[in-house]
Amino acid sequence: MTLTELRYIVTLAQERHFGRAAERCHVSQPTLSVGVKKLEDELGVMIFERSKSAVRLTPVGEGIVVQAQKVLEQAQGIRELAQVGKNQLVAPLRVGAIYTVGPYLFPHLIPQLHQVAPQMPLYIEENFTHVLRDKLRNGELDAIIIALPFLEADVLTKTLYDEPFYVLMPADHPWTAKTSIDSALLNDKSLLLLGEGHCFRDQVLEACPTVRKGDELHTTVESSSLETIRHMVASGLGISVLPFSAVDSHHYAPGIIAVRPLSPPVPYRSIAIAWRASFPRPQAIDVLADSIRLCSVARPQGSGAPA
Repeated sequence: MTLTELRYIVTLAQERHFGRAAERCHVSQPTLSVGVKKLEDELGVMIFERSKSAVRLTPVGEGIVVQAQKVLEQAQGIRELAQVGKNQLVAPLRVGAIYTVGPYLFPHLIPQLHQVAPQMPLYIEENFTHVLRDKLRNGELDAIIIALPFLEADVLTKTLYDEPFYVLMPADHPWTAKTSIDSALLNDKSLLLLGEGHCFRDQVLEACPTVRKGDELHTTVESSSLETIRHMVASGLGISVLPFSAVDSHHYAPGIIAVRPLSPPVPYRSIAIAWRASFPRPQAIDVLADSIRLCSVARPQGSGAPA
């Protein structure tokens, strides 16, 4: 039994297809098939049920794959521990961020990290909070950037920055005459929201209690990303609420969209970094956190002014 064979069965369990699994493992399909069969012969059980149309885990195979994943994580931990005695800023760092942070943070963060840690490349991913949580827990990611609150056993968090919410509207909207927007006004049927699963959607609903999913008086239009929402606002379909980091990240000509702050008390979200308490490269986490803070401070601050 080898780590390579364990990696084969874990990947095959994820892909349920020999060709795709072999491609992910950077080997030929026959090589992967032989490796899986060799491990099954050694263990004396069938890990996978094979047919012409599908590959499925057997009941005993499910338990074996779970244990194999743990062994691979422990082996990776040994490699990372070895790096501690060397340079914690040399090995790649696997970082995930929620969808409403990643597109606006990574373009600033990557060049900043290139300056302070040029030998620490980032493997980056954007996803929902619950997916990032799972990947952090099982070792697929080293750190994740999420919105608070975030509670997970054996996971540490550090607040990075707070960002207020702003109202985005077409430039010819009547509310552009206002210097700020009362959240109580955000009960219009044309309010554009992110779809289910996005934590920012829940934060907007909390900040604007007159807008509730399922309320018969108000209908919301949902979208999959903040950028899609911005395009919908620009085309005149409605208004929306954006976090500060997303306000200036566009290429529209003047006179298309307008931005106004919300009236005090201004709702905001707290962005934090989370990592496993056992992660053996604390210096890498510190450098990442400091770079994120620097990027957030360096962004334009004029977006709250009437447009």
